[in-house]
Amino acid sequence: MAKRAEKPVYAFIRKGNALIPEMAYDLQALDGVAQGQRVRVDVKQWRNASRLRAYWATLQDCIDATGCAASKEALDAYVRPAVNFVDTIRLSNGFLVGVPRAINTRECDEPEMIAFFLAVEELLAKDFGFVNEKKEHAA
Repeated sequence: MAKRAEKPVYAFIRKGNALIPEMAYDLQALDGVAQGQRVRVDVKQWRNASRLRAYWATLQDCIDATGCAASKEALDAYVRPAVNFVDTIRLSNGFLVGVPRAINTRECDEPEMIAFFLAVEELLAKDFGFVNEKKEHAA
């Protein structure tokens, strides 16, 4: 089966009730659109890539402070199901199994990532006694 070509992603910034192209590349997306013509827009909040980096850094900080896991990937494999950040699949025998959901920028939007990260921080505090000191000083 041929892989479907991905649609380009364009960024616009909201100013009042208008959407303004962020860069020239984004402006070019409007080249074929006449003034006053209706267009369809899929609105998604842009993912904060630094939040994803902070998540992985927090896992490493927890490991460094507590020795709770061999690697941040191992700790990640524990925390996703523990905070119920899973997709459920049904096996042929009827059993339901939760498999960890992706947290990459394509599969997880910003509000989901914020809620997930907060749940993980709470879990790390409860299960391992780890509180991210960097976050406390930033608050």
